[in-house]
Amino acid sequence: MSDSLLAILHLCDSLFPVGTFAYSDGLEAAVRLAPTGSPLWRASPAAVEAAAGTTDVVDFLREWMDVTLAEPIGRLDGPAVWSAWRACTEEDWVALTALDEDLTALRPSLAARRSIRAVGLRLLNTWTILHPDARLERVLAHARAGPLAPTLPVAFAVVCACAGLGRHESVAAFAYTRLAAATSAAMRLLPIGQTDAHGVLARALDRVPGIVDAIARRDARPESFAPALDIACMSQQYLHSRLFRS
Repeated sequence: MSDSLLAILHLCDSLFPVGTFAYSDGLEAAVRLAPTGSPLWRASPAAVEAAAGTTDVVDFLREWMDVTLAEPIGRLDGPAVWSAWRACTEEDWVALTALDEDLTALRPSLAARRSIRAVGLRLLNTWTILHPDARLERVLAHARAGPLAPTLPVAFAVVCACAGLGRHESVAAFAYTRLAAATSAAMRLLPIGQTDAHGVLARALDRVPGIVDAIARRDARPESFAPALDIACMSQQYLHSRLFRS
């Protein structure tokens, strides 16, 4: 068994202490505040409870995962991991910093900007303690000096590169962590069982290799146009009561 396989299993484990359990990436706000045309997407928690045992909950989660794959992973964070991996491998810290700045600017939600930076810094600090590496120290030095946030996709790519993971595998691993986190949040927010939730997750994971291949073919800079997701993230702080920070 290779060390890189064990490293990726450790990195992607929900037990790894980076605090992602505290964030829903706007899912909580979407459940409570989305348009009232759907029996699930109502502001009233009672309406959400009434949807238990129906296909509405599964359909909602499936749609959420599809959009997450297509936009945040496929066009924003996935390409960022792809580019950051190369920048770290080539020790191009200028390119890494510019990419990090772009990722921050492309998020209109203040809460999302703060959370992705907090989790990214925690990931770098924790992994550096566990697996010291000169490149990790260099990135952390940039972060302490100010020019680097670092955002989670950049931090994740740096950790993967230093752990000896391949470029494609790094993007796929990041996609898994995002989808698994969304599934975990959904099971705490929605009346959905583990089997149904993991069925949706398995369906989404089947699409990850194709998404990664598309990212590799484009080899493009990150971009973002997901207004509904952005609005959900920005609305999170205005919920009357909430389980997640954002």
